[in-house]
Formats: sequence, C-alpha cells, structure tokens
Amino acid sequence: MLCLGIESTAHTFASSVIECSSIVNPVDGNRLTNQENLHARILSDSRSVFLPSEGSGIHPRLASRHHAEVSADILRESLNDAGHCIRDIDIIAYSAGPGLGPCLRVGAVVSRTLASFYNKPLVPVNHALGHVELGIMLTHASNPLVLLLSGGHTMILAFSENRWRVFGETLDLTIGQLLDQFGRANGLSSPCGDRIEQFARKSTGSYIRLPYVVKGNDVSYSGVLSAAKRLLDTRRGNSEFFADLCYSLQETAFAMISETIERAISFFGKKEVLVVGGVAANNRLKDMLHQACLRHSSELFVLPCKFAGDNGCQIAWTGIVDYLSGHNKVDVEKSFVHQSWRIDTVDVRWRRLT
Repeated sequence: MLCLGIESTAHTFASSVIECSSIVNPVDGNRLTNQENLHARILSDSRSVFLPSEGSGIHPRLASRHHAEVSADILRESLNDAGHCIRDIDIIAYSAGPGLGPCLRVGAVVSRTLASFYNKPLVPVNHALGHVELGIMLTHASNPLVLLLSGGHTMILAFSENRWRVFGETLDLTIGQLLDQFGRANGLSSPCGDRIEQFARKSTGSYIRLPYVVKGNDVSYSGVLSAAKRLLDTRRGNSEFFADLCYSLQETAFAMISETIERAISFFGKKEVLVVGGVAANNRLKDMLHQACLRHSSELFVLPCKFAGDNGCQIAWTGIVDYLSGHNKVDVEKSFVHQSWRIDTVDVRWRRLT
C-alpha cells in the first residue's frame, strides 16, 4: 500500500510517499493490520519552507501563497523520488488541522483535487497526532509519555481509552512561540529556535534571572518573554549580552519543561518518554530531559532531527494506520480543515493500550 501525505499547516509545504505492508497471520493466512504488525518504508520526503523577512513572523497569506506556488514542484519531486506516479498511490492523506487557515486550505485543495481526479481515498489527519505517531514508528517506543514541543504545541500526552490525553500544556505561549517571538525582537526571522541555540552556545554561562512559572503540569511563558524582551531593550546591540540572554531563556524554559515531565513520569510510572515536534531538535533540551529520565529510570526517545519539524511523512504514516484501522476516509465534498483541532478530540482506533 502506498500513501501520499501532504502537509501544509504553517511555514512548510511537504509531500511524502510511504510504502506499507502488513504481516500475514501464519494460522489463518489473514493479514494483520494492527500498527505493531505493519512494516513501513519512507520512499520520499520533499519540503519547501516559507522564510519570512528578517524580524518577521509567518504571515498566513504570504505563506499560503508560497505553498500554492511550490506545491506542483514538491509533489512531482516526492513522486519521482519514490519511483512512482500518482496512479500508483492507494491513499491520499492531508493535514486537516490544527494550523493556519490559509495554509491548511492550500494543502486541502491540492489533496481534494488529486483524490477527486484520480478516484483515491482521502484521509484527513490531525497534524499533532502525526508528530506523535511518526515518532513512535521511527523510535519503536511502545507505551511512552509523550512531550510534544513545536511552534503550535507544548503538551504532555499519555494514551488512555483510545485517545491521547493531555496531562499538561502551556497556559499561554507555546515554547516555539516563545523562541520565535524573542528571536524576532532581535531581528531574526521565524523559525528562530536553531539560531537561538547557536547564540546560547556562545554564552559565557552567565545566567540572567527570568520568571519561572510552573503550575502543576502546566507552564506559562508569557512572563518569560516579556522579561527577556525588556532586558534585551536595555542592551540592544551587545552580542555578548544577547548570547547570555539566549542561554538564560533556554535554561529557564527547558527547566520548566523538565520539571513538569518529571512530575508526569512520577505520576504515571512510565518507563519511556518520547519527545516530538520541531523543538525536539534542540540539543540542550535533550540533555536536560535525558537527566530527568535518568533520575526516574526511564528511557528517553527523541525523534530524529530530520523528522522533528513539519513533514509529509507524519501525515502519510498516520493516514495509513487510520485508514487501515477502519477505512477512515471522507468524501471530497465533506472534507474539512479545522484550525483548532485538538489532539485529545481524535479517536485513535489502532492502539490497544488502555
């Protein structure tokens, strides 16, 4: 089975093809379609990222225009890399939310057009769920506590009763928004996480005190951002001070995350922690979470950096397991996008854990 996955929730337009086969039961000869019995192979992973001007964030209209302009080339590239044509594809999956409305609509229109013209099943995928499911597939974690960290999400998740349940999240800004908005305040362009990490490495290690707000398993970053921006204004143009401020911002924000994940590990008694989302690529965060897991004898799984950011593979893989679990597809006329589609509202029928 071949699935074409199309991602367009924010700054990235991506297209990937995944090949999936199921194991045959030696007793009755029937194919087993539970997720643990599926073998997947990523055949292609093509992307184009919209890059705003320095000091600017992602403008939905401009990003959607970028997606529309590059969509044909990215689709062609992903199919060519996979060694298949569109007629070979069995399922088309697309990111239906959450995300920026204009960007989501571009991916949805492309997917609807292909599904309608070539008469292919169309599967809407929750973008956040895609991050989680691809992470489990690539790391082979079995029953993890999941930390989803990206520009749109800061959540602690555990699977229970057919859904990924939220046991902690941000009360205001996500950690990705914190890094992006702070970076833009100093003239960087989104996404800023990688640049901030580079500046933090140049720091002398001089910690600048910033607000630390943890409420149970929830975090709040608005006060951290306001304080960091005020401090930045006092010594703007001082590269050494900016490096120390980047270091302090990371140390504070990641320590808050580490505290909440330790509390969650203790509560659930989990032996696995999986980190997914774009911020999962940050090396300092991984170091801190590794130490937190060691204190609780838990194993840390981190999604490979190549797949930490938005990509079509997460959509294709989730589309496959969703489709096989119950032939979940929608008519083109009833397909949708949902800008605020929360992961904890999605039934996950392919997992057996309770």
